[in-house]
Parts: sequence; structure tokens; C-alpha cells
Amino acid sequence: MLDAPKKAENSHAGGKILQRVDDGIGIVTFNNPEKRNAMSLEMWEGLGHALVELRDDPDVRVVILVGAGDKAFVSGADISQFERTRHNAAASEDYSRRSEAQRALLASFPKPTIACIRGFCLGGGMQVAMLTDIRFASDNSQFGIPAARLGIAYGYDGLKHLVSLVGPSWARLIMYTGMRIGAAEALRIGLVERVLPDTELWSATMEIARTISGNAPLAIKAAKITISEVLKDESRRDLEAVKQIGTVCMDSEDFREGRIAFMEKRKPRFKGK
Repeated sequence: MLDAPKKAENSHAGGKILQRVDDGIGIVTFNNPEKRNAMSLEMWEGLGHALVELRDDPDVRVVILVGAGDKAFVSGADISQFERTRHNAAASEDYSRRSEAQRALLASFPKPTIACIRGFCLGGGMQVAMLTDIRFASDNSQFGIPAARLGIAYGYDGLKHLVSLVGPSWARLIMYTGMRIGAAEALRIGLVERVLPDTELWSATMEIARTISGNAPLAIKAAKITISEVLKDESRRDLEAVKQIGTVCMDSEDFREGRIAFMEKRKPRFKGK
């Protein structure tokens, strides 16, 4: 198990999605270890509830997603549900529609998100991880998308993120073969940002989360918005949104606090205003 401190937790999806806040850091746990945290439709919907609560909590400045146990982040979709929820094209379309809103919540989440990955990160787990801003992995983690082995099509959004991270050639190799790759390879091709010893993963992830949490929220929001616009096709970029958040930053109390703290050689106390 991750050596995460236990705080009061909110529970969703019958306890399979857990949510807590630790000193300004929201933590969402995929809590289905007996199935290696495989995602059911109920878990997708529970993830959405957790994200909304953390999004609307003014004390939360960054969110970590992590899997329970030591075997997996998320090992993919819960295949035991396929006969009920994805047995043909119409059922699969309904499944995608019901889970799409939750994926959109994560993709457009206004606060920084970090995936803390150990063990298996497969299929739908890869999609969850790729929707976060930053991915840290343990040296025992494994990545893959076994869609070709199951006879299903991986969605457009998931493949768009995969191509943006690793490029089209590696995306083809991963998708055509259904192969798994280890942490070192994932780091080399750009799928994750850091690989750490398993025993150091959680503490390193929390250290980065605390660093982010201590920085100016408006400046981080500006960076997130601007990077998002950079990644869009030029014709779809909202440069006015970039300009507006820049103006908000320059007129903010936090900018003044940052200047004063620098001059006084002390740590700034940012309020997000």
C-alpha cells in the first residue's frame, strides 16, 4: 500500500472511489484492488462526483489520482461488465456517453492534476493517466492498451492524447500490438514525466503537489490555460482567454504579495485573489 496519511474520506461508487483533502491537496483513490482497480461504469460516475467536489472546494489547489494497493493504478475497464454494458455497438456507445462527461471533467479540470502510477496502467487506466497534467510512475509500473486483443476500438480522445504524448509511430506500435511497456520505456517516449523507486513514489508525488499548492494559484491557472491553448489547432485557440487571465494575474493581490515577499525575503502567502 502507498504510505499515504489517512484523512477523513468521502466515498463514491459504493466505496470504490475515495476522496480526501490533505493540506490543500485533493486525493482521489481508485479503490477496487481485488480487480486491480479496474473501472466500472459506476466508478467512472463516482470519479465525476469526486472531481466536482474537489473542483468546487476553494481550499484545494492540486489533485492527485492514485490506485489502492500495490498492483495497479487502473488496470483498464472492468471486463466482467462488458456483457451488460458493452456487448455491442449500441451498448458501447451508451457506455461511452455515460463515461464521457467524467472524462471531460478531468480533461478540463481547472486545477493541476497528477497521476501517481504504480503497477498496471492499462486501457482505460492509460486514458485516465493521459488526461492528467503530470504523470509520475514507480519503476515497477507497466503501460499498455490491449484494445486489439479484445476486438474493441479505442476512442478518439484517448488516441489523440496518446499521439500528442508519444507521437504517431509509438501510438501505432502500442495500438497495433497491444504490447505492454515498462516504466523506463514509458519515460523515454514521453508517456510519463518521472520514474521513481516504488518506495519513493508517494513521497515524491506529494512533494511536487505541495510545491504546486504553495505557488500562486492564478499564475498556475494562467499557465494551464495557456498551455491548453498552445496545444489546440491554431484556428481554435482562444487567445482572448490567455490575455484575460494574464490581466487578472497582473492585477491580483497575489502578484503584490509575491513582490513584497521577495523584497522581504520571506515565503509568500498566496490566496488565489
